[in-house]
Amino acid sequence: MLIYCCAMRRHLISSVAAVAATGSLGLFAASAVADGSSGASAPSPASASAPTAPVVTQTVPVSGSTSATVTAAPTTTPTTPTPKRKPKSKPKPAVAAKLTLSSPDALVIKQNKAVLQGRYVKVTGSVSHYVAGQFVRVTASLKKKKFHSGKLAIKPGKHGTGSFTATIKPKAAGILRVQVTHKRTAELKGFSKVIGITSMSPNVGYGATGLFVDLVQEKLAALHIFIPQTGVWDSGTELAVDAYHRLLNRGYSTTLNAGALNDLLAGKGTFTVRYPHQGRHVEGDLGKQLVALIDGSKVHWIFPISSGKPSTPTILGSFQIYNRVPGYLPDGMYFSDFFVRGYALHGYDPSPDYPASHGCMRLPIQDAIAAFNWLALGDWVDVYQGSGNYAGTS
Repeated sequence: MLIYCCAMRRHLISSVAAVAATGSLGLFAASAVADGSSGASAPSPASASAPTAPVVTQTVPVSGSTSATVTAAPTTTPTTPTPKRKPKSKPKPAVAAKLTLSSPDALVIKQNKAVLQGRYVKVTGSVSHYVAGQFVRVTASLKKKKFHSGKLAIKPGKHGTGSFTATIKPKAAGILRVQVTHKRTAELKGFSKVIGITSMSPNVGYGATGLFVDLVQEKLAALHIFIPQTGVWDSGTELAVDAYHRLLNRGYSTTLNAGALNDLLAGKGTFTVRYPHQGRHVEGDLGKQLVALIDGSKVHWIFPISSGKPSTPTILGSFQIYNRVPGYLPDGMYFSDFFVRGYALHGYDPSPDYPASHGCMRLPIQDAIAAFNWLALGDWVDVYQGSGNYAGTS
């Protein structure tokens, strides 16, 4: 019996060693049931302090009727910690901006903005805060009928502002309205504004009124051409237009054609003073058929005249007023300033746009009183042949 037990024990140990040699178990502990021992060993101090990993227990059969219990530590897979999500930043609130509109090249007539029909006018917008990528819509209407609509990008301006420029061309007369609108976006709040401009027709006739008539009268007066500011296209306006043509050396006409209108709007036309040292005086330019009342070098008024016809030309030279006669004389002379012998500056009807007098310098009847009231005894009268089509005599 002792021999049998010893043989069984050796067989068990050999079987366990064979299992270990095959590599089917990595780590194991065996206990032999045959001798009645538990086969468990006490944990070491180091293993007692470490965290206890879960174990796997497996019963391994061995040859014969005996089995062995094997305990193995499982292989653990390291886990990657989940990154923390950053909180989403709140979007910036939309910027509120103020819109300003202007038309810098529009004509200003009695505090009204105006443009001639068929001509371009610029509307400039300024936004108090510039935000990249923003647009405005520009809509233009004439007589409440829309004729233009388009988008314009807001461009960066000075000191953080934005700007844009729209160019509009009204093709008819009436009230031109330009509306600029920006719809609210996530970046810029909405805004809208309207500017009104009068579109004027230059085709006017006798008796016409309106801003265009006011414009012409203002521009002629700015060039010192005598014209009462009546606001009506009347005979005084036609005489002033005729004087303006003469000033430009463009002959004689009471019609303001396109070329003369362009020059008038540009402020062209100057009477050249020859005798500034004479103080308050008169200069008669027979070549242009014009007379100017002058104080030193400053032109006060310019009038159209009709000087002496070829058979009775106007005398040339420098003279002084020696006699003044208000009202009518028997021969029809009206408010006369005599400067040498029977030669005078006076009103007369007719006073055509060519030399037709007996030697005097005729003014239109309606201009005579204004010239007479400005002059005085002793004032100089200088008569000369300037550039133009007509000549006097010495």
